[in-house]
Amino acid sequence: MKLYIKQKVFSFNDKFTVKDENGTDRYFVEGEIFTIGKKLHVYDENQVERIYFQQKVWSFLPRFFVYVDGQQVAEIVKEFSFLKPRYSVLGLDWEVDGNFWAHEYEILSQGRVVVSIKKEWLTWGDTYVLDIVDSRDELNALAVVLAIDAVMSQQRAAASNTTTR
Repeated sequence: MKLYIKQKVFSFNDKFTVKDENGTDRYFVEGEIFTIGKKLHVYDENQVERIYFQQKVWSFLPRFFVYVDGQQVAEIVKEFSFLKPRYSVLGLDWEVDGNFWAHEYEILSQGRVVVSIKKEWLTWGDTYVLDIVDSRDELNALAVVLAIDAVMSQQRAAASNTTTR
């Protein structure tokens, strides 16, 4: 199954829709503004919160706690590395590998691909395609991808702030 995440280019806060293969709205993502640390809520088509994640503040490296249907399922940690970003997904025993800057990476479980993520180029805004192998991993995979995207967007924002000074 595939999910498509399309983010608006000029959005004051994180607010976007996740669509399925048929172009139907599947999930609605809303970020909280004016908070310390990133917080996102993901609602299904019935406006039921399915995913919530929040950034741990005062952490040396980015760290997110992920909740699916009210239960903490994972902790996503950006590991310290010099050349290539690395992430650990604690609680799910998943590994993340690939080229994050090009938005082409995979999430693996014991060597088995859980989801592959690719960015569609030449679109207005960022559009990501999540190809999820087993539909039972849908919510967890979506949560992990959103957390990694949050870390990447914070790093892009920090880099642009240092270059404009």
